Amino acid sequence: MAGRHRRNALRRPGAAIRVWLSHHGRSALASLGDLARARLATAMTVAVVGIALALPAGLHLATRNLSVVAQGWQENTALSLFLAPNLDSAKATALAEQLRHRPDLAGVRVITPAEGLAELGEASGLAGAVGLLAENPLPTVLALEPTPVLAADPAAMEALRDTLAAVPDVADARLDTAWVQRVQAILDLGATAALMLAALLAAAVLLVVGNTLRLEVANRRREVELMALGGGTHAFARRAFLYAGAWYGLMGGLVAVIVVTLGVALVQSPVSRLATLYGTEFRLAWLDASALLALLVGGPLLGLIGAWLAVGRHLAACEPR
Repeated sequence: MAGRHRRNALRRPGAAIRVWLSHHGRSALASLGDLARARLATAMTVAVVGIALALPAGLHLATRNLSVVAQGWQENTALSLFLAPNLDSAKATALAEQLRHRPDLAGVRVITPAEGLAELGEASGLAGAVGLLAENPLPTVLALEPTPVLAADPAAMEALRDTLAAVPDVADARLDTAWVQRVQAILDLGATAALMLAALLAAAVLLVVGNTLRLEVANRRREVELMALGGGTHAFARRAFLYAGAWYGLMGGLVAVIVVTLGVALVQSPVSRLATLYGTEFRLAWLDASALLALLVGGPLLGLIGAWLAVGRHLAACEPR
């Protein structure tokens, strides 16, 4: 009678799903309890997984912060026009006014020979020696500030330089972008290194979790054999170990988030002092939603995959002969 009532209950809509969820919930909590009882071993495995996940996440965050700095440098890229020697100030002002009407330029500043000489003396620390010159050798310079859209396109900046270099009364045009391109190449290298490191450490997480659970299966061999004698399937026996792998990954992901967050908090103060010395202000970016999702979802997924790869074969070896 009781068995018939149970079968009828399982035929109700959603009843089988509720039973399935109940079984998995109990397995998840039971595996978490097993990890809690082996605190030291669990803590060591979680620490290794957390460090393995934190390293690529930290490198990615560092590259992202440096990209923000490089973008600011690129937006401040200037194009300097050195006008012909002995060009009178009226013609220089007229040329500057003409260039201000270009839609691809955000600003034009006229640097007279006297202002250029003063800036040179201040920058070099030789203001006294510069003041002793009998004649000012510097020409008038037009400092051009491109729009952000133009500054983000190196090819367009070079084309603009070539165009303005051919303007009458312009002796030379200099574009200060080579060092920005070098910085961008370094950042691209850092991003590639972060991806490679992430792939290597993801494999390391799979191996660590898999090896840990392989040893756990060996330690619980007698329990697995008794479960098989009682009619327990491989799927039922494997379920607890799969949840253990997911717990390892989730806790490792949380450790990685804490490590990276603490690292940013510790570095923020020195970075702020360094930015102040350069007359600016810079706040480090924290882990964004996509990075948090990658750690808190990718960690359990890696743990689950590592457990699946390691546990299935070793459970088959535990079948009673």
